[in-house]
Amino acid sequence: MNLFTVLGAIAGGLVVFRIMFLWSVLTKFVRRWWGLMEEWCYVYQFYRIPEYNENFQENQLYRKVPVYLSSLPSLEDSDYANLFAGKKPNEIFLQLDPNQVVRDSFLGTKVSWRNESSSSRKSFVLKIRKEDKRRILRPYLQHIQTVADEIELKKREIKLYTNDGTGAVGRWRSVSFTHPVTLESIAMDADLKNKVRSDLESFVKGKQYYHRLGRVWKRSYLLYGPAGTGKTSFVAAMAKFLCYDLYEVDLGRVKADSDLKSLLLQTSGKSVILVEDLDRFLAEKSGNVSISGILNITDGVFSCCGEERVMVFTMNSRDKVDPSLLRPGRLDVHIYFPLCDFPAFKTLATSYLGVKDHKLFPQVEEVFQAGGSLSPAEIGEILIVNRSSPSRALKSIINALQSSSSAGSSVGTKTMQRLSESGSVNGRSDDSRDASAVMCRESVHTVREFRRLYGLLKMNCSGSRKNASFELDK
Repeated sequence: MNLFTVLGAIAGGLVVFRIMFLWSVLTKFVRRWWGLMEEWCYVYQFYRIPEYNENFQENQLYRKVPVYLSSLPSLEDSDYANLFAGKKPNEIFLQLDPNQVVRDSFLGTKVSWRNESSSSRKSFVLKIRKEDKRRILRPYLQHIQTVADEIELKKREIKLYTNDGTGAVGRWRSVSFTHPVTLESIAMDADLKNKVRSDLESFVKGKQYYHRLGRVWKRSYLLYGPAGTGKTSFVAAMAKFLCYDLYEVDLGRVKADSDLKSLLLQTSGKSVILVEDLDRFLAEKSGNVSISGILNITDGVFSCCGEERVMVFTMNSRDKVDPSLLRPGRLDVHIYFPLCDFPAFKTLATSYLGVKDHKLFPQVEEVFQAGGSLSPAEIGEILIVNRSSPSRALKSIINALQSSSSAGSSVGTKTMQRLSESGSVNGRSDDSRDASAVMCRESVHTVREFRRLYGLLKMNCSGSRKNASFELDK
Protein backbone atom coordinates (compact mmCIF):
# COMPACT_ATOMS: atom_id res chain seq x y z
CA MET A 1 0.00 0.00 0.00
CA ASN A 2 1.63 3.26 -1.14
CA LEU A 3 1.40 6.70 0.43
CA PHE A 4 -1.22 7.95 -2.02
CA THR A 5 -3.56 5.12 -1.13
CA VAL A 6 -3.24 5.89 2.60
CA LEU A 7 -3.80 9.59 2.05
CA GLY A 8 -6.79 8.82 -0.14
CA ALA A 9 -8.33 6.62 2.57
CA ILE A 10 -7.78 9.30 5.20
CA ALA A 11 -9.30 11.95 2.95
CA GLY A 12 -12.30 9.72 2.24
CA GLY A 13 -12.80 9.13 5.93
CA LEU A 14 -12.69 12.83 6.66
CA VAL A 15 -15.26 13.47 3.96
CA VAL A 16 -17.59 10.82 5.37
CA PHE A 17 -17.14 12.22 8.89
CA ARG A 18 -17.91 15.74 7.70
CA ILE A 19 -21.02 14.57 5.88
CA MET A 20 -22.25 12.73 8.97
CA PHE A 21 -21.50 15.72 11.18
CA LEU A 22 -23.31 18.07 8.85
CA TRP A 23 -26.24 15.68 8.65
CA SER A 24 -26.46 15.54 12.45
CA VAL A 25 -26.35 19.32 12.71
CA LEU A 26 -28.94 19.66 9.96
CA THR A 27 -31.24 17.11 11.63
CA LYS A 28 -31.11 18.93 14.96
CA PHE A 29 -31.74 22.23 13.21
CA VAL A 30 -34.77 20.86 11.34
CA ARG A 31 -36.20 19.34 14.53
CA ARG A 32 -35.73 22.56 16.43
CA TRP A 33 -37.24 24.58 13.59
CA TRP A 34 -40.19 22.20 13.37
CA GLY A 35 -40.74 22.44 17.13
CA LEU A 36 -40.72 26.24 16.97
CA MET A 37 -43.19 26.14 14.13
CA GLU A 38 -45.52 23.89 16.09
CA GLU A 39 -45.32 26.17 19.12
CA TRP A 40 -45.86 29.22 16.92
CA CYS A 41 -48.93 27.53 15.47
CA TYR A 42 -50.22 26.80 19.00
CA VAL A 43 -50.03 23.03 18.59
CA TYR A 44 -48.80 22.65 22.21
CA GLN A 45 -50.15 23.77 25.54
CA PHE A 46 -47.76 24.74 28.36
CA TYR A 47 -48.45 24.40 32.09
CA ARG A 48 -46.19 25.94 34.68
CA ILE A 49 -45.86 24.37 38.16
CA PRO A 50 -44.19 26.95 40.42
CA GLU A 51 -42.42 26.18 43.67
CA TYR A 52 -44.62 28.58 45.69
CA ASN A 53 -48.08 30.05 45.25
CA GLU A 54 -48.96 33.73 45.52
CA ASN A 55 -49.03 33.42 49.34
CA PHE A 56 -45.50 31.95 49.37
CA GLN A 57 -46.83 28.56 50.44
CA GLU A 58 -45.08 25.48 49.08
CA ASN A 59 -46.71 23.89 46.06
CA GLN A 60 -47.07 20.18 46.90
CA LEU A 61 -47.24 19.24 43.23
CA TYR A 62 -43.90 20.96 42.65
CA ARG A 63 -42.37 18.76 45.34
CA LYS A 64 -43.71 15.56 43.74
CA VAL A 65 -42.73 16.30 40.12
CA PRO A 66 -38.93 15.94 40.57
CA VAL A 67 -39.47 12.73 42.55
CA TYR A 68 -41.47 11.34 39.65
CA LEU A 69 -39.08 12.58 36.97
CA SER A 70 -36.10 11.06 38.76
CA SER A 71 -37.69 7.63 38.22
CA LEU A 72 -38.01 8.00 34.42
CA PRO A 73 -35.62 5.88 32.35
CA SER A 74 -35.46 8.72 29.80
CA LEU A 75 -33.74 10.93 32.39
CA GLU A 76 -30.60 8.81 32.05
CA ASP A 77 -30.51 9.68 28.34
CA SER A 78 -30.85 13.42 28.95
CA ASP A 79 -27.88 15.76 28.73
CA TYR A 80 -26.42 17.16 31.94
CA ALA A 81 -28.56 15.20 34.40
CA ASN A 82 -27.29 15.66 37.96
CA LEU A 83 -26.19 12.68 40.06
CA PHE A 84 -26.73 12.61 43.83
CA ALA A 85 -25.92 10.04 46.50
CA GLY A 86 -28.80 8.90 48.69
CA LYS A 87 -28.87 8.17 52.40
CA LYS A 88 -28.59 4.41 51.90
CA PRO A 89 -25.35 2.75 50.77
CA ASN A 90 -24.89 2.58 46.99
CA GLU A 91 -28.05 4.66 46.47
CA ILE A 92 -27.67 7.00 43.46
CA PHE A 93 -30.44 9.08 41.92
CA LEU A 94 -30.68 11.55 39.07
CA GLN A 95 -32.18 15.02 39.03
CA LEU A 96 -32.95 17.51 36.28
CA ASP A 97 -30.40 20.25 35.68
CA PRO A 98 -31.80 23.81 35.38
CA ASN A 99 -33.37 24.38 31.94
CA GLN A 100 -32.94 20.71 31.08
CA VAL A 101 -35.70 18.90 29.14
CA VAL A 102 -36.84 15.33 29.79
CA ARG A 103 -39.49 13.45 27.82
CA ASP A 104 -42.19 11.10 29.03
CA SER A 105 -45.18 9.23 27.60
CA PHE A 106 -48.57 8.48 29.13
CA LEU A 107 -51.49 6.63 27.53
CA GLY A 108 -49.69 6.69 24.20
CA THR A 109 -49.11 10.45 24.29
CA LYS A 110 -45.67 12.06 24.41
CA VAL A 111 -45.08 14.96 26.79
CA SER A 112 -41.99 16.80 27.97
CA TRP A 113 -40.83 18.60 31.10
CA ARG A 114 -38.43 21.50 31.46
CA ASN A 115 -36.86 22.62 34.70
CA GLU A 116 -36.89 26.43 34.71
CA SER A 117 -34.72 28.05 37.34
CA SER A 118 -33.82 31.67 37.93
CA SER A 119 -32.73 33.84 40.84
CA SER A 120 -36.32 34.83 41.58
CA ARG A 121 -38.31 31.64 41.07
CA LYS A 122 -38.21 27.95 40.25
CA SER A 123 -40.77 25.98 38.32
CA PHE A 124 -41.41 22.96 36.11
CA VAL A 125 -43.06 23.46 32.73
CA LEU A 126 -45.18 20.71 31.22
CA LYS A 127 -45.49 20.66 27.42
CA ILE A 128 -48.43 18.72 26.01
CA ARG A 129 -50.26 18.69 22.70
CA LYS A 130 -53.52 20.62 22.79
CA GLU A 131 -55.46 17.80 21.21
CA ASP A 132 -54.40 15.47 24.04
CA LYS A 133 -54.70 17.71 27.08
CA ARG A 134 -58.37 17.02 27.86
CA ARG A 135 -57.83 13.28 27.61
CA ILE A 136 -54.69 12.82 29.71
CA LEU A 137 -53.90 15.95 31.74
CA ARG A 138 -55.74 15.12 34.97
CA PRO A 139 -55.05 11.36 34.86
CA TYR A 140 -51.39 12.12 34.15
CA LEU A 141 -51.07 14.48 37.14
CA GLN A 142 -52.79 11.91 39.37
CA HIS A 143 -50.38 9.28 38.06
CA ILE A 144 -47.43 11.53 38.96
CA GLN A 145 -48.68 11.99 42.53
CA THR A 146 -49.31 8.25 42.97
CA VAL A 147 -45.86 7.23 41.72
CA ALA A 148 -44.16 9.96 43.77
CA ASP A 149 -46.00 8.85 46.93
CA GLU A 150 -44.90 5.24 46.36
CA ILE A 151 -41.27 6.29 45.85
CA GLU A 152 -41.28 8.50 48.95
CA LEU A 153 -42.85 5.71 50.98
CA LYS A 154 -40.06 3.30 50.02
CA LYS A 155 -37.42 5.88 50.91
CA ARG A 156 -39.14 6.77 54.17
CA GLU A 157 -37.22 6.04 57.34
CA ILE A 158 -39.22 3.61 59.47
CA LYS A 159 -39.47 4.32 63.21
CA LEU A 160 -40.02 2.01 66.18
CA TYR A 161 -42.13 3.60 68.94
CA THR A 162 -42.50 2.34 72.51
CA ASN A 163 -44.56 3.82 75.34
CA ASP A 164 -42.44 4.73 78.37
CA GLY A 165 -45.21 5.17 80.95
CA THR A 166 -43.99 8.59 82.13
CA GLY A 167 -46.18 11.65 82.51
CA ALA A 168 -49.88 11.77 83.14
CA VAL A 169 -50.86 9.57 80.22
CA GLY A 170 -47.53 8.28 78.98
CA ARG A 171 -45.83 9.12 75.74
CA TRP A 172 -44.06 7.52 72.82
CA ARG A 173 -40.32 7.32 72.38
CA SER A 174 -38.89 6.44 68.98
CA VAL A 175 -35.74 5.04 67.42
CA SER A 176 -34.88 4.15 63.84
CA PHE A 177 -36.26 0.75 62.93
CA THR A 178 -33.42 -1.13 61.24
CA HIS A 179 -34.52 -4.74 61.70
CA PRO A 180 -33.11 -6.75 58.75
CA VAL A 181 -35.97 -9.27 58.59
CA THR A 182 -38.12 -9.52 55.45
CA LEU A 183 -41.14 -11.59 54.49
CA GLU A 184 -38.89 -13.59 52.18
CA SER A 185 -36.57 -14.57 55.04
CA ILE A 186 -39.42 -15.78 57.29
CA ALA A 187 -39.63 -19.59 57.56
CA MET A 188 -43.31 -20.06 56.76
CA ASP A 189 -45.48 -22.12 54.45
CA ALA A 190 -45.21 -20.55 50.97
CA ASP A 191 -48.98 -20.51 50.35
CA LEU A 192 -49.63 -18.88 53.70
CA LYS A 193 -46.94 -16.26 53.12
CA ASN A 194 -48.31 -15.41 49.67
CA LYS A 195 -51.83 -15.08 51.07
CA VAL A 196 -50.68 -12.71 53.81
CA ARG A 197 -48.65 -10.66 51.31
CA SER A 198 -51.68 -10.43 49.01
CA ASP A 199 -53.89 -9.39 51.94
CA LEU A 200 -51.49 -6.60 52.91
CA GLU A 201 -51.22 -5.36 49.34
CA SER A 202 -55.01 -5.30 49.01
CA PHE A 203 -55.28 -3.34 52.24
CA VAL A 204 -52.77 -0.69 51.13
CA LYS A 205 -54.70 -0.14 47.88
CA GLY A 206 -58.15 -0.35 49.49
CA LYS A 207 -58.80 3.18 50.75
CA GLN A 208 -61.65 3.92 48.35
CA TYR A 209 -63.10 0.44 48.83
CA TYR A 210 -63.21 0.78 52.63
CA HIS A 211 -64.75 4.25 52.37
CA ARG A 212 -67.39 3.00 49.95
CA LEU A 213 -68.34 0.35 52.51
CA GLY A 214 -68.49 2.96 55.28
CA ARG A 215 -65.67 1.26 57.19
CA VAL A 216 -62.53 2.62 58.78
CA TRP A 217 -59.44 1.92 56.68
CA LYS A 218 -57.69 -0.44 59.09
CA ARG A 219 -56.83 -4.13 59.34
CA SER A 220 -56.28 -6.34 62.41
CA TYR A 221 -54.32 -9.55 62.84
CA LEU A 222 -54.02 -12.18 65.57
CA LEU A 223 -50.76 -14.13 65.62
CA TYR A 224 -50.84 -17.05 68.03
CA GLY A 225 -48.75 -20.12 68.76
CA PRO A 226 -46.01 -21.40 71.10
CA ALA A 227 -43.16 -19.13 72.12
CA GLY A 228 -40.25 -18.94 69.72
CA THR A 229 -42.26 -19.64 66.58
CA GLY A 230 -41.52 -16.27 64.94
CA LYS A 231 -44.56 -14.12 65.71
CA THR A 232 -42.60 -10.99 66.64
CA SER A 233 -40.24 -11.38 63.67
CA PHE A 234 -43.27 -11.68 61.41
CA VAL A 235 -44.65 -8.38 62.74
CA ALA A 236 -41.32 -6.71 61.98
CA ALA A 237 -41.42 -8.18 58.48
CA MET A 238 -44.95 -6.81 57.99
CA ALA A 239 -43.81 -3.31 58.99
CA LYS A 240 -40.81 -3.51 56.65
CA PHE A 241 -42.98 -4.79 53.78
CA LEU A 242 -45.53 -1.98 54.23
CA CYS A 243 -42.89 0.68 55.07
CA TYR A 244 -45.03 1.57 58.11
CA ASP A 245 -43.86 2.79 61.50
CA LEU A 246 -44.14 0.21 64.28
CA TYR A 247 -45.79 1.12 67.61
CA GLU A 248 -45.24 -1.48 70.34
CA VAL A 249 -47.74 -1.04 73.18
CA ASP A 250 -46.56 -2.25 76.60
CA LEU A 251 -49.85 -2.67 78.45
CA GLY A 252 -48.02 -3.05 81.75
CA ARG A 253 -46.93 0.60 81.55
CA VAL A 254 -50.41 1.92 80.77
CA LYS A 255 -52.08 3.32 83.89
CA ALA A 256 -55.73 3.26 82.81
CA ASP A 257 -58.09 2.66 79.90
CA SER A 258 -58.18 6.39 79.20
CA ASP A 259 -54.37 6.43 78.93
CA LEU A 260 -54.52 3.64 76.36
CA LYS A 261 -56.95 5.73 74.31
CA SER A 262 -54.65 8.74 74.56
CA LEU A 263 -51.70 6.68 73.35
CA LEU A 264 -53.73 5.49 70.39
CA LEU A 265 -54.62 9.08 69.53
CA GLN A 266 -50.90 9.88 69.38
CA THR A 267 -50.15 7.27 66.74
CA SER A 268 -49.80 8.31 63.12
CA GLY A 269 -51.17 6.89 59.89
CA LYS A 270 -49.17 4.31 57.96
CA SER A 271 -48.41 2.43 61.15
CA VAL A 272 -48.46 -1.06 62.63
CA ILE A 273 -49.69 -1.12 66.25
CA LEU A 274 -48.46 -4.19 68.15
CA VAL A 275 -49.76 -5.62 71.45
CA GLU A 276 -47.77 -8.70 72.49
CA ASP A 277 -48.68 -11.59 74.81
CA LEU A 278 -52.25 -10.41 75.23
CA ASP A 279 -53.43 -13.76 76.65
CA ARG A 280 -50.81 -13.69 79.40
CA PHE A 281 -51.66 -10.09 80.28
CA LEU A 282 -55.37 -10.87 80.58
CA ALA A 283 -54.73 -14.05 82.57
CA GLU A 284 -52.45 -12.40 85.12
CA LYS A 285 -54.70 -9.34 85.47
CA SER A 286 -51.68 -7.45 86.74
CA GLY A 287 -52.22 -4.31 84.69
CA ASN A 288 -54.61 -1.39 84.92
CA VAL A 289 -56.17 -1.89 81.48
CA SER A 290 -59.46 -3.78 81.33
CA ILE A 291 -60.78 -6.04 78.60
CA SER A 292 -63.30 -3.34 77.68
CA GLY A 293 -60.44 -0.88 77.22
CA ILE A 294 -58.78 -3.28 74.81
CA LEU A 295 -62.06 -3.84 72.96
CA ASN A 296 -62.42 -0.09 72.51
CA ILE A 297 -59.14 0.17 70.62
CA THR A 298 -60.05 -2.71 68.32
CA ASP A 299 -63.46 -1.58 67.08
CA GLY A 300 -64.70 1.18 69.38
CA VAL A 301 -64.97 4.87 68.62
CA PHE A 302 -61.31 5.40 69.43
CA SER A 303 -60.28 2.87 66.79
CA CYS A 304 -61.56 5.43 64.25
CA CYS A 305 -59.16 8.17 65.31
CA GLY A 306 -56.94 7.53 62.30
CA GLU A 307 -56.72 5.49 59.16
CA GLU A 308 -54.26 3.26 57.30
CA ARG A 309 -53.35 1.36 60.43
CA VAL A 310 -52.64 -2.32 60.94
CA MET A 311 -53.26 -3.65 64.47
CA VAL A 312 -51.51 -6.87 65.51
CA PHE A 313 -52.06 -8.90 68.67
CA THR A 314 -49.90 -11.87 69.64
CA MET A 315 -50.82 -14.76 71.97
CA ASN A 316 -49.45 -18.15 72.91
CA SER A 317 -52.96 -19.59 72.94
CA ARG A 318 -56.38 -18.13 72.19
CA ASP A 319 -58.33 -20.81 74.07
CA LYS A 320 -58.64 -18.91 77.35
CA VAL A 321 -59.26 -15.48 75.84
CA ASP A 322 -62.70 -13.89 75.99
CA PRO A 323 -64.43 -14.92 72.71
CA SER A 324 -65.79 -11.40 72.34
CA LEU A 325 -62.25 -10.23 71.56
CA LEU A 326 -61.90 -12.75 68.74
CA ARG A 327 -65.15 -12.08 66.92
CA PRO A 328 -65.26 -10.79 63.31
CA GLY A 329 -64.62 -7.07 62.97
CA ARG A 330 -62.22 -6.96 65.90
CA LEU A 331 -59.61 -9.41 64.67
CA ASP A 332 -59.88 -9.89 60.92
CA VAL A 333 -57.14 -12.44 60.24
CA HIS A 334 -55.95 -15.23 62.56
CA ILE A 335 -52.54 -16.79 61.83
CA TYR A 336 -51.28 -19.80 63.72
CA PHE A 337 -47.51 -20.23 64.17
CA PRO A 338 -46.74 -23.90 64.82
CA LEU A 339 -43.59 -25.57 66.05
CA CYS A 340 -41.06 -26.34 63.36
CA ASP A 341 -41.58 -29.23 60.94
CA PHE A 342 -39.22 -30.62 58.31
CA PRO A 343 -40.17 -28.27 55.42
CA ALA A 344 -39.72 -25.27 57.72
CA PHE A 345 -36.42 -26.74 58.91
CA LYS A 346 -35.17 -26.94 55.31
CA THR A 347 -35.98 -23.26 54.87
CA LEU A 348 -34.05 -22.41 58.03
CA ALA A 349 -31.10 -24.57 56.94
CA THR A 350 -30.96 -22.73 53.62
CA SER A 351 -31.08 -19.33 55.33
CA TYR A 352 -28.66 -20.06 58.19
CA LEU A 353 -26.23 -22.50 56.56
CA GLY A 354 -26.66 -21.92 52.83
CA VAL A 355 -27.48 -25.65 52.50
CA LYS A 356 -30.37 -26.76 50.30
CA ASP A 357 -29.65 -30.46 50.58
CA HIS A 358 -27.43 -32.65 52.78
CA LYS A 359 -26.82 -36.33 53.39
CA LEU A 360 -28.14 -35.92 56.96
CA PHE A 361 -31.49 -34.47 55.84
CA PRO A 362 -33.18 -37.93 55.73
CA GLN A 363 -32.18 -38.52 59.35
CA VAL A 364 -33.53 -35.11 60.37
CA GLU A 365 -36.80 -35.84 58.60
CA GLU A 366 -37.03 -39.24 60.31
CA VAL A 367 -36.66 -37.65 63.75
CA PHE A 368 -39.35 -35.11 62.92
CA GLN A 369 -41.68 -37.95 61.88
CA ALA A 370 -40.89 -39.77 65.12
CA GLY A 371 -42.30 -36.87 67.09
CA GLY A 372 -39.28 -34.63 67.59
CA SER A 373 -40.32 -31.02 68.02
CA LEU A 374 -38.48 -27.72 68.42
CA SER A 375 -39.44 -24.11 67.85
CA PRO A 376 -37.90 -22.21 64.92
CA ALA A 377 -36.07 -20.01 67.44
CA GLU A 378 -34.47 -23.06 69.09
CA ILE A 379 -33.42 -24.51 65.75
CA GLY A 380 -32.13 -21.14 64.57
CA GLU A 381 -29.92 -20.77 67.63
CA ILE A 382 -28.37 -24.22 67.09
CA LEU A 383 -27.69 -23.38 63.45
CA ILE A 384 -26.08 -20.05 64.34
CA VAL A 385 -23.74 -21.63 66.90
CA ASN A 386 -22.66 -24.34 64.43
CA ARG A 387 -22.81 -22.31 61.22
CA SER A 388 -19.14 -23.02 60.38
CA SER A 389 -19.90 -26.76 60.03
CA PRO A 390 -23.22 -27.80 58.44
CA SER A 391 -22.63 -31.45 59.38
CA ARG A 392 -22.10 -30.59 63.03
CA ALA A 393 -25.13 -28.30 62.97
CA LEU A 394 -27.38 -31.02 61.57
CA LYS A 395 -26.09 -33.61 64.07
CA SER A 396 -26.85 -31.13 66.87
CA ILE A 397 -30.36 -30.67 65.49
CA ILE A 398 -30.87 -34.46 65.40
CA ASN A 399 -29.73 -34.82 69.02
CA ALA A 400 -31.96 -31.95 70.17
CA LEU A 401 -34.99 -33.40 68.36
CA GLN A 402 -34.35 -36.84 69.83
CA SER A 403 -34.12 -35.32 73.31
CA SER A 404 -37.44 -33.54 72.81
CA SER A 405 -39.22 -36.82 71.98
CA SER A 406 -37.51 -39.17 74.45
CA ALA A 407 -39.64 -38.49 77.55
CA GLY A 408 -41.27 -41.94 77.72
CA SER A 409 -42.89 -41.99 74.25
CA SER A 410 -42.29 -41.16 70.64
CA VAL A 411 -43.80 -37.75 71.37
CA GLY A 412 -42.71 -36.09 74.63
CA THR A 413 -45.08 -34.68 77.18
CA LYS A 414 -44.31 -31.08 76.29
CA THR A 415 -44.83 -31.79 72.61
CA MET A 416 -48.18 -33.41 73.36
CA GLN A 417 -49.24 -30.38 75.36
CA ARG A 418 -48.28 -28.10 72.50
CA LEU A 419 -50.15 -30.25 70.02
CA SER A 420 -53.16 -30.35 72.33
CA GLU A 421 -53.20 -26.55 72.31
CA SER A 422 -53.23 -26.63 68.52
CA GLY A 423 -56.27 -28.92 68.58
CA SER A 424 -54.65 -31.82 66.72
CA VAL A 425 -53.48 -34.95 68.56
CA ASN A 426 -53.22 -38.60 67.46
CA GLY A 427 -54.47 -37.85 63.99
CA ARG A 428 -57.60 -36.02 65.16
CA SER A 429 -58.35 -32.37 64.59
CA ASP A 430 -60.69 -30.34 66.76
CA ASP A 431 -62.88 -28.67 64.16
CA SER A 432 -64.36 -26.35 66.75
CA ARG A 433 -61.02 -24.57 67.13
CA ASP A 434 -58.93 -25.54 64.09
CA ALA A 435 -55.94 -23.82 65.67
CA SER A 436 -53.59 -24.43 62.77
CA ALA A 437 -55.08 -21.83 60.56
CA VAL A 438 -55.33 -18.36 59.21
CA MET A 439 -58.89 -17.28 59.81
CA CYS A 440 -59.91 -14.76 57.15
CA ARG A 441 -63.29 -13.89 58.54
CA GLU A 442 -64.30 -11.69 55.63
CA SER A 443 -63.79 -14.42 53.04
CA VAL A 444 -66.79 -15.75 51.16
CA HIS A 445 -65.27 -19.13 50.40
CA THR A 446 -66.73 -22.18 52.06
CA VAL A 447 -64.85 -24.40 54.45
CA ARG A 448 -65.00 -27.22 51.92
CA GLU A 449 -63.40 -25.03 49.24
CA PHE A 450 -60.75 -23.93 51.67
CA ARG A 451 -59.92 -27.47 52.77
CA ARG A 452 -59.59 -28.52 49.16
CA LEU A 453 -57.16 -25.66 48.48
CA TYR A 454 -55.03 -25.68 51.59
CA GLY A 455 -55.93 -28.65 53.79
CA LEU A 456 -56.27 -28.78 57.55
CA LEU A 457 -53.53 -29.51 60.01
CA LYS A 458 -53.46 -33.25 60.77
CA MET A 459 -51.21 -35.47 62.80
CA ASN A 460 -50.70 -38.97 61.44
CA CYS A 461 -49.24 -41.90 63.23
CA SER A 462 -45.68 -40.80 62.45
CA GLY A 463 -46.30 -37.37 63.93
CA SER A 464 -45.80 -35.31 60.73
CA ARG A 465 -47.42 -31.89 60.62
CA LYS A 466 -48.10 -29.15 58.14
CA ASN A 467 -46.43 -25.84 58.91
CA ALA A 468 -49.54 -23.72 58.55
CA SER A 469 -52.82 -23.56 56.68
CA PHE A 470 -55.92 -21.45 56.34
CA GLU A 471 -59.17 -21.65 58.24
CA LEU A 472 -62.34 -19.81 57.28
CA ASP A 473 -65.20 -18.88 59.54
CA LYS A 474 -67.72 -21.72 59.68
